Amino acid sequence: MPGFEIFGDEERKQVNDVLESGILMRYGFDGMRNGHWKAKEFETSFAEKMGTEFCQLLSSGTSALTTALASAGIGAGDEVIMPVFTFVASFESILALGAIPVLVDIDDTLTLDPKAVAAAITPKTKCVMPVHMCGSMADLDALQTICSKHNLLLLEDACQALGGTYKGKQLGSIGDLGCFSFDFVKTITCGEGGAVITNNKAYYINSDQYQDHGHDHVGTDRGAETHPNMGYNFRISELHAAVGIAQLNKLDHILAIQKRNYTMVRNALETIEGVTFRRVPEGGEENYSFVSFFLPTEELTKKAINALSEAGVEANFYWYTNNWHYINGWEHLRNLKSLGRVTNEVRNQLEKLNTTNFLKSDAVMSRTISSLVKIGWTEAEVIERAEKMKKAINSVL
Repeated sequence: MPGFEIFGDEERKQVNDVLESGILMRYGFDGMRNGHWKAKEFETSFAEKMGTEFCQLLSSGTSALTTALASAGIGAGDEVIMPVFTFVASFESILALGAIPVLVDIDDTLTLDPKAVAAAITPKTKCVMPVHMCGSMADLDALQTICSKHNLLLLEDACQALGGTYKGKQLGSIGDLGCFSFDFVKTITCGEGGAVITNNKAYYINSDQYQDHGHDHVGTDRGAETHPNMGYNFRISELHAAVGIAQLNKLDHILAIQKRNYTMVRNALETIEGVTFRRVPEGGEENYSFVSFFLPTEELTKKAINALSEAGVEANFYWYTNNWHYINGWEHLRNLKSLGRVTNEVRNQLEKLNTTNFLKSDAVMSRTISSLVKIGWTEAEVIERAEKMKKAINSVL
């Protein structure tokens, strides 16, 4: 991770197809395309890879989440349960629809705690959104049981977990809908892009219309298309989709390298007394994009982060004090720093964040380090990195 580390002739060839046709938009101009429909091709290939019937490409992972929620009818006043450890796009996508983000604790999977989810359900709850952070998954069986009991939508945010599996199924394909990001630092990249996958035809049709101003995409005359529902412009371009086609063809190779490099680093860290690792639910296999591990205390974890930096070991993340991925850094959310007015329902829920403690999550996140796994490293570089990490961490324990 990420796919941009292995850009090559394959991406250039796909992009050049688009540039030679001159048609950068995914819709219309049929006669000028020279037979190239990159977005359609990517959607078909990605759905097949994920084992789902349908895929809708979007302009980003954020727009994918918004579109997925909208396709299932989530809107103003509906509550969506999400974790306190994620990327800000999770709550942004909910707020964009006038829905209400309800933040709850994580557990040692670094994802949604099913007990916290169950405790947060109200008559307004419509969706549970597990976020498969840093390449691994939530307890999906437990969450599915909760959603089935309360008739809730299960939406998997798999933006950071492409290629991970649970009981033989691709992450993102297990819930009612799954979302992915193809931004510049994801496992595969389009530069900017995202996707919604589903086996529900109605959700697919809704997402197809929603991402393109409500167009029904019936017939070959774009100007004559009708608008069954209102939508927005969340389309992907042919240029971005072209890059994605080449990257998708490299996914298995990327995952294999990630697993090799991950395993080498983890094997070294496992020899350190006091280091433990995130729990992967039984039956799950992460995509190996991060080695996430715990130290015994917050104080030792902070010292270890400093020691790793001083040793020149890059790309180790201490999410607990990160501005983008943990609730501690979301002052703009807690204090309603919005350019536009929000509804009273949203305001009342978000104001609670200033008086709610997330001590269980704090106890996990304050001791967590996630070490990025790059695919551009040679085996010798991975061995050197692992030894430096081992030495740095041992120095503080």
